[in-house]
Amino acid sequence: MSTTPKSLYRDEGIVLRTQKLGEADRIVTVLTRRHGKVRAVAKGVRRTKSKFGARLEPFSHVDLQFYTGRTLDIVSQAESIRAYGQSIVTDYPAYTAGTAVLETADRLTAEEKEPSLRLFLLVIGALRALSERTHPAGLVLDAFLLRAMSVAGWEPALGGCARCGEEGPHRHFSVPAGGMVCPPCRPTGSAMPNPATVELLDALLTGDWDAAEASQNANRREGSGLVAALLQWHLERGLRSLPLVDRSDPTAPRRGAGLLSEA
Repeated sequence: MSTTPKSLYRDEGIVLRTQKLGEADRIVTVLTRRHGKVRAVAKGVRRTKSKFGARLEPFSHVDLQFYTGRTLDIVSQAESIRAYGQSIVTDYPAYTAGTAVLETADRLTAEEKEPSLRLFLLVIGALRALSERTHPAGLVLDAFLLRAMSVAGWEPALGGCARCGEEGPHRHFSVPAGGMVCPPCRPTGSAMPNPATVELLDALLTGDWDAAEASQNANRREGSGLVAALLQWHLERGLRSLPLVDRSDPTAPRRGAGLLSEA
């Protein structure tokens, strides 16, 4: 009786979430560099003698070998590249922001095995910044969310009008329209954010960290509300982790020189 050889492939990825399967296994959801989101079974990882169970936890950057299964792929090897969780989970603002990063990445990759290199690199950059405390966690999260929306094709209009493209600056912000709007295009119920808040969002989107970290707490709170509203509008339902994000971290720059980037 002949058997069909199992197809093996290897990739690096970030563990987004895990769920129990049976008595000793887990289903691991991983955002990989080349294969997009992969859901795979990690057999026996909940046993105390498992060789790689600890490597397959959320926030872990891992090098994995899979073989294709009938419904879910199987993890056959796992090597740790960097365990961001060891640093992130000890800081509550970083942990809550990191959890929102992972959930957003999971939600934005609805199609499994659809490559999204830019999103993968954004997740790596965000987790690195959170683990190294290079910037306040709330700013790192909002920068990630803005850029992730840009990758998804939902980049907010912060200069020209979101509807007609007329050059700004404009005073009103409409979530359904997708950003700033001119007076003729302004829908009923549009917000009127502080101009400094719009400047902050633009700084986070473009990577101007000096300007972002010079922002005031009131503008950060207002900007976070706009970012959350935009993301939830596009996703059509809220993120469970976003209301839990702790934004009480200090505003002063902290140690390290790493930046949230796509490189």
